[in-house]
Amino acid sequence: MLHFNLSQSDGVPLYLQLIQQIKHFIATGRLTAEDELPPVRVLAQQLVVNPQTVVRAYRELEMAGLIYKRRGAGTYVSAQGTPYTEAECRRLLSERANALLVEARSLGFDLDSTIALVQECSAELDRLKEGTE
Repeated sequence: MLHFNLSQSDGVPLYLQLIQQIKHFIATGRLTAEDELPPVRVLAQQLVVNPQTVVRAYRELEMAGLIYKRRGAGTYVSAQGTPYTEAECRRLLSERANALLVEARSLGFDLDSTIALVQECSAELDRLKEGTE
């Protein structure tokens, strides 16, 4: 069973936190193609959030091609991956990289330190993925 952890006090909307956690579970292999996600009502009760929060997160993940719904049967992780073109994926990732670099600089990290941190995080993701296989 997956454990989601949302924080009411960190300033990030709850649906975005849920999206990031589901993406993380997919990236680390804790969720794989055709795995079923919890039903909206069940997950909303578990997280003590409005069901519309879960609906919005699922809708955005579905629009990104990461999950899909089977009418009357549930919500599942897609095997197709993202429907975006490579150029669109690069654009989206570039936006996130820019945000990371701005934040790193504001915290006093130079480029080499930031790259080292990203490499550490990548290695940790690899370890987590290996632990689930």
